[in-house]
Amino acid sequence: MVITRSADRLLAELPKLAEDPRLPDPVQALLLEAREQLAALQARLVRCDAQIAAHAKSSPIAQRAGELTGIGPVTASAVAANVPNARAFANGRQFGAWLGLTPRQHSSGGKTRLGRISLHGNVYLRTLLIQGARSTLQSALKAEPERTTRLQRWMIGLYARKDYYKALVAIANKHARILWAMLAKEESYDAAAWQRHPMHRHVSVN
Repeated sequence: MVITRSADRLLAELPKLAEDPRLPDPVQALLLEAREQLAALQARLVRCDAQIAAHAKSSPIAQRAGELTGIGPVTASAVAANVPNARAFANGRQFGAWLGLTPRQHSSGGKTRLGRISLHGNVYLRTLLIQGARSTLQSALKAEPERTTRLQRWMIGLYARKDYYKALVAIANKHARILWAMLAKEESYDAAAWQRHPMHRHVSVN
Protein backbone atom coordinates (compact mmCIF):
# COMPACT_ATOMS: atom_id res chain seq x y z
CA MET A 1 0.00 0.00 0.00
CA VAL A 2 1.24 3.47 -0.92
CA ILE A 3 0.08 6.33 1.33
CA THR A 4 0.37 9.91 0.11
CA ARG A 5 2.20 12.55 2.15
CA SER A 6 -0.70 13.75 4.25
CA ALA A 7 -1.33 13.43 7.97
CA ASP A 8 -5.09 13.06 7.43
CA ARG A 9 -4.54 10.42 4.76
CA LEU A 10 -2.14 8.50 6.98
CA LEU A 11 -4.60 8.53 9.89
CA ALA A 12 -7.34 7.26 7.60
CA GLU A 13 -5.26 4.46 6.07
CA LEU A 14 -3.52 3.08 9.18
CA PRO A 15 -6.56 1.14 10.44
CA LYS A 16 -6.96 -0.47 7.01
CA LEU A 17 -3.30 -1.36 7.00
CA ALA A 18 -3.59 -2.85 10.49
CA GLU A 19 -6.38 -5.15 9.28
CA ASP A 20 -4.11 -6.80 6.73
CA PRO A 21 -4.27 -10.53 7.64
CA ARG A 22 -0.71 -11.00 6.42
CA LEU A 23 0.61 -8.93 9.32
CA PRO A 24 1.36 -10.55 12.68
CA ASP A 25 -0.93 -9.56 15.57
CA PRO A 26 1.82 -7.60 17.39
CA VAL A 27 2.42 -5.50 14.25
CA GLN A 28 -1.30 -4.83 13.84
CA ALA A 29 -1.51 -3.69 17.46
CA LEU A 30 1.55 -1.48 16.99
CA LEU A 31 -0.02 0.22 13.95
CA LEU A 32 -3.23 0.95 15.85
CA GLU A 33 -1.24 2.35 18.76
CA ALA A 34 0.74 4.53 16.35
CA ARG A 35 -2.51 5.84 14.90
CA GLU A 36 -3.77 6.84 18.36
CA GLN A 37 -0.54 8.70 19.04
CA LEU A 38 -0.60 10.43 15.66
CA ALA A 39 -4.25 11.42 16.10
CA ALA A 40 -3.44 12.95 19.51
CA LEU A 41 -0.48 14.83 18.01
CA GLN A 42 -2.61 16.06 15.09
CA ALA A 43 -5.27 17.34 17.48
CA ARG A 44 -2.61 19.13 19.51
CA LEU A 45 -1.22 20.78 16.37
CA VAL A 46 -4.70 21.96 15.42
CA ARG A 47 -5.09 23.55 18.86
CA CYS A 48 -1.67 25.21 18.56
CA ASP A 49 -2.56 26.60 15.12
CA ALA A 50 -5.78 28.02 16.55
CA GLN A 51 -3.89 29.69 19.41
CA ILE A 52 -1.32 31.14 17.00
CA ALA A 53 -4.07 32.44 14.71
CA ALA A 54 -5.83 34.04 17.68
CA HIS A 55 -2.61 35.73 18.79
CA ALA A 56 -1.92 36.97 15.26
CA LYS A 57 -5.38 38.58 15.18
CA SER A 58 -5.14 40.16 18.63
CA SER A 59 -1.60 41.56 18.39
CA PRO A 60 -1.24 44.94 16.61
CA ILE A 61 2.36 44.04 15.69
CA ALA A 62 1.31 40.70 14.21
CA GLN A 63 -1.55 42.34 12.33
CA ARG A 64 0.81 44.85 10.77
CA ALA A 65 3.42 42.20 9.91
CA GLY A 66 0.75 40.00 8.33
CA GLU A 67 0.03 42.66 5.72
CA LEU A 68 3.26 41.76 3.94
CA THR A 69 3.01 39.03 1.32
CA GLY A 70 4.67 35.83 2.49
CA ILE A 71 4.02 36.56 6.17
CA GLY A 72 1.36 34.19 7.48
CA PRO A 73 -0.12 33.89 10.99
CA VAL A 74 2.78 31.77 12.29
CA THR A 75 5.47 34.19 11.10
CA ALA A 76 3.45 37.25 12.13
CA SER A 77 2.94 35.82 15.61
CA ALA A 78 6.64 34.96 15.88
CA VAL A 79 7.60 38.50 14.86
CA ALA A 80 5.31 39.95 17.53
CA ALA A 81 6.75 37.63 20.18
CA ASN A 82 10.42 38.20 19.28
CA VAL A 83 10.39 41.84 18.14
CA PRO A 84 8.19 43.80 20.56
CA ASN A 85 10.07 47.01 19.70
CA ALA A 86 11.49 47.32 16.18
CA ARG A 87 13.03 50.68 17.12
CA ALA A 88 15.64 48.75 19.08
CA PHE A 89 17.31 48.32 15.68
CA ALA A 90 18.78 51.39 14.01
CA ASN A 91 17.68 50.36 10.52
CA GLY A 92 16.51 47.48 8.37
CA ARG A 93 20.02 46.27 7.68
CA GLN A 94 20.71 45.92 11.40
CA PHE A 95 17.47 43.99 11.77
CA GLY A 96 18.47 41.71 8.89
CA ALA A 97 21.86 41.16 10.50
CA TRP A 98 20.17 40.22 13.79
CA LEU A 99 18.22 37.61 11.85
CA GLY A 100 21.40 36.32 10.22
CA LEU A 101 20.26 37.32 6.72
CA THR A 102 22.93 39.91 5.96
CA PRO A 103 25.99 38.62 4.03
CA ARG A 104 29.36 38.82 5.74
CA GLN A 105 31.69 41.51 4.45
CA HIS A 106 35.32 40.81 3.52
CA SER A 107 37.73 43.62 2.75
CA SER A 108 40.82 43.14 0.62
CA GLY A 109 42.86 45.71 -1.29
CA GLY A 110 40.39 48.44 -0.50
CA LYS A 111 37.47 46.45 -1.95
CA THR A 112 34.56 45.04 0.03
CA ARG A 113 33.13 41.69 -0.96
CA LEU A 114 29.94 40.11 0.34
CA GLY A 115 30.17 36.47 1.38
CA ARG A 116 27.75 33.95 2.80
CA ILE A 117 25.15 34.90 5.39
CA SER A 118 26.37 34.68 8.95
CA LEU A 119 23.73 32.15 10.13
CA HIS A 120 23.81 33.94 13.48
CA GLY A 121 20.84 35.56 15.16
CA ASN A 122 17.28 34.33 15.49
CA VAL A 123 17.24 30.98 13.70
CA TYR A 124 13.49 30.43 14.04
CA LEU A 125 12.48 33.77 12.52
CA ARG A 126 15.11 33.43 9.77
CA THR A 127 13.74 30.02 8.84
CA LEU A 128 10.17 31.32 8.72
CA LEU A 129 11.16 34.28 6.54
CA ILE A 130 13.02 32.03 4.11
CA GLN A 131 9.97 29.77 3.90
CA GLY A 132 7.86 32.84 3.18
CA ALA A 133 10.37 33.91 0.54
CA ARG A 134 9.95 30.53 -1.15
CA SER A 135 6.20 31.03 -1.28
CA THR A 136 6.37 34.58 -2.65
CA LEU A 137 8.97 33.61 -5.27
CA GLN A 138 6.77 30.76 -6.53
CA SER A 139 3.80 33.15 -6.72
CA ALA A 140 5.88 35.67 -8.65
CA LEU A 141 7.06 33.05 -11.13
CA LYS A 142 3.48 31.86 -11.72
CA ALA A 143 1.97 35.34 -12.04
CA GLU A 144 0.99 36.73 -15.42
CA PRO A 145 3.74 39.15 -16.57
CA GLU A 146 1.36 42.08 -17.04
CA ARG A 147 0.03 41.68 -13.49
CA THR A 148 3.30 41.34 -11.58
CA THR A 149 4.17 43.96 -8.99
CA ARG A 150 7.47 45.82 -8.87
CA LEU A 151 8.60 43.58 -5.98
CA GLN A 152 7.67 40.44 -7.92
CA ARG A 153 9.62 41.64 -10.96
CA TRP A 154 12.62 42.20 -8.71
CA MET A 155 12.29 38.66 -7.36
CA ILE A 156 12.07 37.17 -10.86
CA GLY A 157 15.15 39.10 -12.00
CA LEU A 158 17.02 38.05 -8.87
CA TYR A 159 16.14 34.40 -9.44
CA ALA A 160 17.43 34.65 -13.03
CA ARG A 161 20.81 35.95 -11.82
CA LYS A 162 21.42 33.86 -8.69
CA ASP A 163 20.97 30.28 -7.59
CA TYR A 164 17.73 29.31 -5.87
CA TYR A 165 18.90 29.40 -2.25
CA LYS A 166 20.72 32.73 -2.61
CA ALA A 167 17.61 34.20 -4.18
CA LEU A 168 15.49 33.00 -1.25
CA VAL A 169 17.88 34.53 1.29
CA ALA A 170 17.93 37.85 -0.58
CA ILE A 171 14.12 37.90 -0.72
CA ALA A 172 13.91 37.06 2.99
CA ASN A 173 16.34 39.89 3.72
CA LYS A 174 14.21 42.27 1.64
CA HIS A 175 11.13 41.19 3.59
CA ALA A 176 13.00 41.72 6.86
CA ARG A 177 13.89 45.29 5.89
CA ILE A 178 10.32 46.03 4.83
CA LEU A 179 9.07 44.55 8.10
CA TRP A 180 11.44 46.73 10.10
CA ALA A 181 10.24 49.87 8.30
CA MET A 182 6.58 48.95 8.85
CA LEU A 183 7.03 48.14 12.53
CA ALA A 184 9.50 50.88 13.48
CA LYS A 185 7.46 53.58 11.75
CA GLU A 186 4.09 52.00 12.60
CA GLU A 187 3.00 52.10 8.97
CA SER A 188 0.90 49.71 6.93
CA TYR A 189 2.42 47.92 3.96
CA ASP A 190 2.30 50.08 0.85
CA ALA A 191 3.46 48.46 -2.38
CA ALA A 192 3.61 51.87 -4.09
CA ALA A 193 5.74 53.57 -1.42
CA TRP A 194 8.85 53.40 -3.65
CA GLN A 195 7.17 55.80 -6.08
CA ARG A 196 7.22 58.51 -3.44
CA HIS A 197 10.89 58.01 -2.60
CA PRO A 198 12.92 61.21 -3.27
CA MET A 199 15.41 59.31 -5.44
CA HIS A 200 12.62 57.94 -7.64
CA ARG A 201 11.08 61.38 -8.06
CA HIS A 202 14.48 62.82 -8.95
CA VAL A 203 15.04 60.17 -11.63
CA SER A 204 11.53 60.66 -13.03
CA VAL A 205 11.99 64.43 -13.38
CA ASN A 206 15.30 64.02 -15.14
